[in-house]
Amino acid sequence: MNQIQKLQDTLKSLRLGEAAEYLPFLLEKAESNDDTYATFLMEIMNYEQKRREEKKIERHLKWATFPHNKTLEQFNLNEQQSLSKKQFNQLKELLWIEQLYNLILLGPPGVGKTHLAIGLGMKAIYQGYKVIFTSMGELVQVLKTEEITRKSQTRMKRIRNADLVIIDDLMFMAMNQSEANLFFHLINELYNTTSIILTSNKAPKEWGELLGDPAITTAILDRIMHRVEIIHLNGDSYRMKHRTSIFEKESVTN
Repeated sequence: MNQIQKLQDTLKSLRLGEAAEYLPFLLEKAESNDDTYATFLMEIMNYEQKRREEKKIERHLKWATFPHNKTLEQFNLNEQQSLSKKQFNQLKELLWIEQLYNLILLGPPGVGKTHLAIGLGMKAIYQGYKVIFTSMGELVQVLKTEEITRKSQTRMKRIRNADLVIIDDLMFMAMNQSEANLFFHLINELYNTTSIILTSNKAPKEWGELLGDPAITTAILDRIMHRVEIIHLNGDSYRMKHRTSIFEKESVTN
């Protein structure tokens, strides 16, 4: 075993595995630059720290389970006149997560609710927050199976430990009393510990119709609306406006 391999093994034993793998390159770089010992040691520490942060972000992006990666930079603010640039920039600062504020993104299908929610979620992950994305349908299913499947238990543990939970298509489907009760208990657990983003095409005053139980609806709204910013996204569907066709631009005639 040569000296470099011994150094790599030592670094691994000190839990500096990333630096151990990259050590030959770091040594070559130090020699070519005539680095001091202190500079070389700093390079090792910086590389290890950088790779740990990168792997942490990769892990959190995987846990977030975004249906697709949509960044805030890709969000076309010009397509959404109901959201000002100042409001958009305030959302990007993410101070509302620190203040445990919730966001409700309201509007018809296709106006960018989910894109904005995912973009904010990705931004939060890159700033060190733990984020989980779930559709309402998936969340209800996971809540119902938490007691019987390990996968659901793991999923719910991550949701409860998250700094930001994004629930997409809230009130897309009606819930029975048992499902509504499970949802209430989750909201109650997240209250005052986690920020929530809800996307919905129905205003909060309409949620009672789908939750079924007025008491549960009131209890859920009480916790969500305590600290909340409601953002109305209007306009035509972005997907319909920018849809593609299998036909050429010329009209098709028989």
